[in-house]
Amino acid sequence: MSHWFSRIFRVVATLIVVAVASLVGYQLWVYYMDAPWTRDGQVTADVVGLTPDVSGLVVEVLATDNQQVKAGDLLFRIDPSRYEIALRQAEAVLASKKAALVLAERNQQRYSQLTDLTVTAEEKQTVDTDAAMATAAVEQATADRDLAALNLERTRVKAPVDGIVTNFTMRKGDYVTTGHPVFALIDSDSFYVDGYFPETKLSRIAVGDRAVVVLLGDDPVVTGRVQSIAGGISSSNVAASSSLLARIDPTFDWVRLAQRVPVRIELDQPLPAGVKLVVGRTASVEILPQTAGTGAKPAP
Repeated sequence: MSHWFSRIFRVVATLIVVAVASLVGYQLWVYYMDAPWTRDGQVTADVVGLTPDVSGLVVEVLATDNQQVKAGDLLFRIDPSRYEIALRQAEAVLASKKAALVLAERNQQRYSQLTDLTVTAEEKQTVDTDAAMATAAVEQATADRDLAALNLERTRVKAPVDGIVTNFTMRKGDYVTTGHPVFALIDSDSFYVDGYFPETKLSRIAVGDRAVVVLLGDDPVVTGRVQSIAGGISSSNVAASSSLLARIDPTFDWVRLAQRVPVRIELDQPLPAGVKLVVGRTASVEILPQTAGTGAKPAP
């Protein structure tokens, strides 16, 4: 009898172990294949290309590589000599135009007091035209003076946003050109995470859902919410053609790989202690479904 119960116990125990293993395997399959999570995430931020508005030699460099700066901080100065001269020239021209305007207005006033027996209507029209042209010349000279002053002010290049100076190699004596970026400034108030999710999981992701982000190499968990889902991605199978019609390259893959779609995660502030956000860092992202608009935060 004991031998019989022993055999039944072994069979039941085996069935229980198989059932538990099957359940665990099924849950793992659902998690890896269906749950909205990805290890293909990346820290991103807005990058401002620092571009001088005027050209010239760099005479002073105040910023350093990887320096944290505030909006309005002076980063470097361009030689102002040429622009100071241009401003003085513009001010001299403006003074000359103002003097001409004063003379034209005096002539206009004098002619307006004369009768038609003294001067002709054509002479009065000429004087009025001279006064109007002198007024326009003053306005033009004023604009030129303001532009010269603006160019002089732009020789002092300042940080447009709070951020981190990066890839900074500028040295005193370098020549910078209008419209050509000289280094990058990472906007420190714009950090977010892009999670690249397989298209098969998009149906389980909604704008506003809570999200959990774990940076590679960090233990603290960063929380956030789904800010947006990309509206489109490029296709490597579509190419332009001379007929203006789409040309689709044929594919013969036996296994169709799901496309990756960017999902932007807005991070909660403040960040946990010890978390260092660096553009390009790898992150794992998990979406907590059906939390849109609830404000619920995941348990640590």
